Amino acid sequence: MADAKAQAARHAPRPLSPHLQVYRWTWTMTMSIFHRVTGTGLYLGTVLLAVWLLSMAWGPAAYDRVSWFFGTPVGLVVVFGYTWVLMHHMLGGMRHLVWDFGHGMEPGTRMQMARFTLIGSVVLTVLIWVVALAMR
Repeated sequence: MADAKAQAARHAPRPLSPHLQVYRWTWTMTMSIFHRVTGTGLYLGTVLLAVWLLSMAWGPAAYDRVSWFFGTPVGLVVVFGYTWVLMHHMLGGMRHLVWDFGHGMEPGTRMQMARFTLIGSVVLTVLIWVVALAMR
């Protein structure tokens, strides 16, 4: 009898952890994913920044090639994307810093901060590019 109970317990269906279909998608979930993605983007963009800086040390020919690439439409999109990634990750980090101090954890405030992270990063990126292009 005890053996039958033990065998039944071994073959009992295991409880499933809640998954995405259980949760309602929220801004904070989206911004959490974006924060991770932008962190990866920062690594890739920093490699490009290092290549640009190293090209200055490699000489005028190398610098001209790298500058040419960043001046092409593809290069400008890459640099624009890197600017957005940098702004988004910075604002996400500031949001987490506020949370680390125990502020902004109310549901409404959390959602507003998450929205601000996305909207603020787009606004800052466009503002940086408008100023940079105006100074050109």
